[in-house]
Amino acid sequence: MTGYNEAFIIDKKTRDALIQASPKNGEIIRPILRGRDIKKYTASFADQYIINTHNGSKNGAKAINAKNDYPAIFEHLQQYETALAKRQDKGQHWSNLRNCAYLEDLEKEKIIWIELTDHPNFTLDKTGIYLNNTIFFMTGLHLKYLLTYLNSRLCEWYFDKIAATSGVGTRRWIKIYIDQICAIKPNPILEEEMNMLADKALKNNSKETLKEIDLAFYKLFDLDSDQIDVVEKANL
Repeated sequence: MTGYNEAFIIDKKTRDALIQASPKNGEIIRPILRGRDIKKYTASFADQYIINTHNGSKNGAKAINAKNDYPAIFEHLQQYETALAKRQDKGQHWSNLRNCAYLEDLEKEKIIWIELTDHPNFTLDKTGIYLNNTIFFMTGLHLKYLLTYLNSRLCEWYFDKIAATSGVGTRRWIKIYIDQICAIKPNPILEEEMNMLADKALKNNSKETLKEIDLAFYKLFDLDSDQIDVVEKANL
């Protein structure tokens, strides 16, 4: 992701020290999630942060000049200068991260998930948190509705038929397979219903709420009792 996480990924103690040195440093220190932090409908922030000395962005923002504008951060990065200068994926200066085409998209509301997992682990982020390279995300419309569908038993059953596995009991929830998932476009009434269920699950993903979501999609796809039985009893 950064080419050298030891330099750019910092803990809360280091983050607080850098901001104490200059409050301005907080402009380019952003919270970040790791793959292990994401579960179904939940994400547990582990006080990890990324120093976002980006190399510019598609909206015209210029590359960060840490030496001139964030001297305390530059001093922190200088500890790793030799290793950072050797990176193949650095930006225009050794202190810059490489170009990131989706930098602004990270700031949007988004569904996030990890690549390798035994069961669907999708959740929703509204905070603009950054993500490491083991995490996928999507932005756009109908996000809460899609969140409930992607986490449903029915979608997991379908995904099991199209996705490759890792060979150790996990599936690869990557773009080429996610793109193949078909979802019924919701009408406003249905979407409102599923949005309410999504809110319940995001607040407390109890077994009762998850079952309610599963039953809603069985009904939406007009499955009969035998078909539901196949999905429910499948070894996933």
